[in-house]
Amino acid sequence: MAFNKLTSSAALLYDELLKEADPRVEDWPLMSSPFPQTIIILSYIYFVKTLGPRLMENRKPFDLKQPMIIYNFSIVAFSLYMIYEFLMSGWANGYSYRCDIVDYSSSPQALRMAWTCWLYYFSKFIEMLDTIFFVLRKKNSQVTFLHVYHHSIMPFTWWFGVKFAAGGLGTFHALLNCCVHVIMYTYYALSAMGPAYQKYLWWKKYMTTIQL
Repeated sequence: MAFNKLTSSAALLYDELLKEADPRVEDWPLMSSPFPQTIIILSYIYFVKTLGPRLMENRKPFDLKQPMIIYNFSIVAFSLYMIYEFLMSGWANGYSYRCDIVDYSSSPQALRMAWTCWLYYFSKFIEMLDTIFFVLRKKNSQVTFLHVYHHSIMPFTWWFGVKFAAGGLGTFHALLNCCVHVIMYTYYALSAMGPAYQKYLWWKKYMTTIQL
């Protein structure tokens, strides 16, 4: 009885919460409910922590040099595109860099910002490939709790960001993160290209500071 009451209260609270959602994003991919992304995130955690290492246990590490170079430069290009879109939809086109509120209108600029927020949200799923590459290369020591937690929590938190507040001051974090990713994934791509490119990585010592 108490459990039924608890679940009913939770369902009621969920319904009330969704009433405050942004109707513009309701029909966008993965936005109607948090459950599809929850399945993706749980599947990711299961693969990188359990299934993947088990499948690789008696196998040699995959040589993923070329796929990793392509992947890393693709993330750089996608991040540059999102930087441009964040700037053109607000941060270089009307935002004050103070307490900018979300524009919930259906103006072209407001919709452009909302869609850019969704692209940023979706990019968090793409970045899960970071961990999958670690697993397939048997770099399990790099699959740390903090690493998996970061890649699991980011899409979850940004689902709420897009669902309820796709724009405004909160997107400055995403803009900065895209800038950091341009630097990070350029470094990863050059590293994957081999020793001949190590001379271009003199800025390696600054990577931790940049990431923080």
